[in-house]
Amino acid sequence: MRRKRAQSVRAFGRWSEEAGLDAWEWWRRVPLSSEILTPQETVTREIYRQVLRGCRTPRDRALIEILWSTGLRRSEIARLRVEDLDLAAGCAVVVSSKSKKPRVVPLSPPARRAVRRLIGHRTAGLVLGMSENAIRLRLCRLEAPSAHAWRRGWAVEALRHGVSESSVKTAAGWKTGAMVSRYTFSLATELAVKEFERIWSQR
Repeated sequence: MRRKRAQSVRAFGRWSEEAGLDAWEWWRRVPLSSEILTPQETVTREIYRQVLRGCRTPRDRALIEILWSTGLRRSEIARLRVEDLDLAAGCAVVVSSKSKKPRVVPLSPPARRAVRRLIGHRTAGLVLGMSENAIRLRLCRLEAPSAHAWRRGWAVEALRHGVSESSVKTAAGWKTGAMVSRYTFSLATELAVKEFERIWSQR
């Protein structure tokens, strides 16, 4: 944020100079802070299994399986409805997302089983019946990472297992690959090595 604010001031100063205004001649002296990117918390398969062992109810298990297999945001999970599910095809439709466009997300076999057990014979209504805050509190009680950490873990796990960046981007609802890179920058070297190893093994 410090860097973005400085960039905004410098941009306004550049515009004022081009417009012939002299009040902002000092804009070039506004320093741009150097921000060091640090790895953010990311759920791993070990964490997923550990949290799953602590689940005591069908709803807890369904929540964790949805987080691990879909990469959905907390708000999207809270709004997910039974009518949006296609358990036979193994997918769910996110009707309203951050990008304001619907998208289809995959449901793993364990996620399908957990959701099927939770909803039973219901054909309508919210899948979990939990608000965004209730989901946050439930994750805290399970001593589980935040929904964003699960989203990052989902993206990393998918790329590690050969899912294309394009597919990850589409399922996550990102317009560009920038967010994929942002979520996985700490693992970029590992992913690149594995990609080349996969190519060499085919020769």
